[in-house]
Amino acid sequence: MDFSGRAHYHRLKEKWTKRHIVLQQKLWEKHKDSLEWVSKNLVPTQLVVSSLSSLLFLTAPTFPSLPVPHLSLPAQENVISKHGFLVADLSHILPKEIRPLTAEEEVKISQVFLRYFNFKATAELEGKRLNRSYGLIGQEQHLARYPGDSIATHFDSEEDARKFGGHGMAPGLGAWGYFALLKDQMSEKDNLREKYYLAVQTFLVPDYVQRLVEYRDFFRFRKMLVVNPQNGQAVVAVIGDAGPAEWTGKHLGGSPEVMKHLERVDGSMRGPVLYFFIDDPNDTIPLGPVDLNR
Repeated sequence: MDFSGRAHYHRLKEKWTKRHIVLQQKLWEKHKDSLEWVSKNLVPTQLVVSSLSSLLFLTAPTFPSLPVPHLSLPAQENVISKHGFLVADLSHILPKEIRPLTAEEEVKISQVFLRYFNFKATAELEGKRLNRSYGLIGQEQHLARYPGDSIATHFDSEEDARKFGGHGMAPGLGAWGYFALLKDQMSEKDNLREKYYLAVQTFLVPDYVQRLVEYRDFFRFRKMLVVNPQNGQAVVAVIGDAGPAEWTGKHLGGSPEVMKHLERVDGSMRGPVLYFFIDDPNDTIPLGPVDLNR
């Protein structure tokens, strides 16, 4: 037996083990609040274990020359952990009640969004803002994209028709009218704008009437990041309509597709969301669900 080789192996193992401990300590020191929040609040428990295990696995020592058991980790674990950390980070900033955020809270949330989504989203853009950036979202109906559009012609596939057809068409047009003047003129951008649209309370902006033209042009199909702070799901959508009315108790509405991804199933299951303007002058950020794992 080569005792010198065995001694070298033990020294190497000890060195890597110490490095592993240091890395785990650094991970815990940096994300202590988030790790504690995730372990206490995320359900089911198995998701918590797998998420934290994935993070710790990233810091585990490796021994390339030694046989190790095959570890098959679910592909979604990294996504789950990122959603969990986003939820935890937001929970340290958001108030317990659903109220308008303070300027300081909005700045902190913008910083969190930049860190997770890699683009800038703010409550105020070009000196303009809505009446709030945190509120209750409810279900909206589909909007007519062009003259003659109906439930029968609205969907790209039978699967989408089954998923979303039951929500019906709104009786009127969106705030900006049709998305295209003719069916043959409708682009994919027009289609996505209707698919991922929001109704926001533009009429509650304090000086909206006095600056009607200015605000109308600013809000028209303005991109927004919408985040469910309870599960970390996020969608890039556009302002496509005005509403809901104050008496409903809701602060904004989302298309059936937006609500589905946010896991806000319908209007009766309304819940809180954050909605911030996206600074995207070159139109490089695509509409639709945001992949945290990209």
